[in-house]
Amino acid sequence: MLSLLLRRAHMYLALFLFPWMLMYALSTLAMNHRRAFAPPAVFEKERELVYDGVLPENAQPRAVSAQLLESVGLNGAHNVTHKEGAYVITRTDLLTPRRLTYTPADRRLVIERQPFRANALLERFHRRRGYATGYALDTTWAVSVDLAIAAMIFWAASGLWMWWEMRATRRLGLLAMLGGVSLFAFYLLAI
Repeated sequence: MLSLLLRRAHMYLALFLFPWMLMYALSTLAMNHRRAFAPPAVFEKERELVYDGVLPENAQPRAVSAQLLESVGLNGAHNVTHKEGAYVITRTDLLTPRRLTYTPADRRLVIERQPFRANALLERFHRRRGYATGYALDTTWAVSVDLAIAAMIFWAASGLWMWWEMRATRRLGLLAMLGGVSLFAFYLLAI
């Protein structure tokens, strides 16, 4: 009974994990072979405006960036730097990343976006982080990634169990596992 339950769970997890495994495989391929794809997209100017809002005095860069993003309807996960009299905000949108540059001296806000590139999208998917942003959608993404990780661990463990149960596959399976472990150990120690 346990064997049948494990086989079914293994099969259904494989079906559940299909999009995750495909995304991680394709995104890793895109990152590993960057030269084969189009060069990285540069930012293109989307619009420029004069920001007429009032920023609090001595506000931290994070507060300034949140206010600026909210005012132009781009609220969401972002990073900000403040140097040389300008705030540079990178809005980490999965489909259309944007860079906003605000210079308080002339109140100018420049909004630039990256044009769509499939390889860049795959890489953003691969590197996406969620818990630290404080935004519900990013947190939901992070929870689903954790669930996929747990499913992958169970998937690997149930595969080992099924391999051990089938006597006819033990020798060849052992060779395959030792080959994988050896190659992994080699790279772990050599790199």
